[in-house]
Amino acid sequence: MDLHDYKDVAENYDRYLEAMYSEFDAHEGFQEFYFGLAKKYGGGGVVDIACGTGAVLLYLAERGIEIDGTDLSEEMCKVAASKAKAKNLDLNIYPSDMTKFDSGRKYSLAIIARSGFMHLPSSKLQREALLNIRERLLPGGILTFNTFDPSPVVQAEQMNTSSDDYSFRLEYINTNGNKEKIYNAISYNPFLQQMHGNWKFVEYDKDGNIIGERIRPLLMRQTYRSEIFLLAELCGYEILDIYRGYLGDKEDLSEPMSAAKYKSNLIWILQKK
Repeated sequence: MDLHDYKDVAENYDRYLEAMYSEFDAHEGFQEFYFGLAKKYGGGGVVDIACGTGAVLLYLAERGIEIDGTDLSEEMCKVAASKAKAKNLDLNIYPSDMTKFDSGRKYSLAIIARSGFMHLPSSKLQREALLNIRERLLPGGILTFNTFDPSPVVQAEQMNTSSDDYSFRLEYINTNGNKEKIYNAISYNPFLQQMHGNWKFVEYDKDGNIIGERIRPLLMRQTYRSEIFLLAELCGYEILDIYRGYLGDKEDLSEPMSAAKYKSNLIWILQKK
């Protein structure tokens, strides 16, 4: 199991993300960005893959976009469905692996928001996902997902981190109304290009006493942009655009490595050939 498969994580996900991004948000503007893509490319229907608790899914649905949602985590889907019901939105939200999902229809736009693609822990699974998504797209359909430019400095630090070498990450109020602190210990395997480790959630009562502690695993893969160019070609896509973050700055596709110095959050726009 991964971090997001747990009921307690899914129920608190929105709460701790709000605290996590309160000072610096690497995904600033992501909902508006995807709404712009949906208006441009989503006329044949949109699917939000790795939809999580519905941050993009519900935002687009409320603005009239025809959209389905799927996520590997059944618990995340339950939270998204509950939020949709509260907003009187009748949406198709279902748990499924992005390497295998099939709703029985095709779409003109597939979205993997924020870091969903990075939860595919091997190049084999990345290829399987890209091929499956391609089959779910209409002719000329668009796929968008993001990766981060790996940082050698951070990689070196994480290569020396053990599974119990926890660092404080954030503090927030959980669904029980209690203060909770999150710590994580993340290691890096340079051969598999995987970040792996644990998140520790420590819950406190009103008097500051520890009343619970939970350990949840995390596994993600760091992917270099050169790999995405190759995967796109192998899986039948053309790269239309690459954005550095969600605020509109584009890469120069004629010099695809020109912006490596930015250590960017890269948003890829691929078209089915």
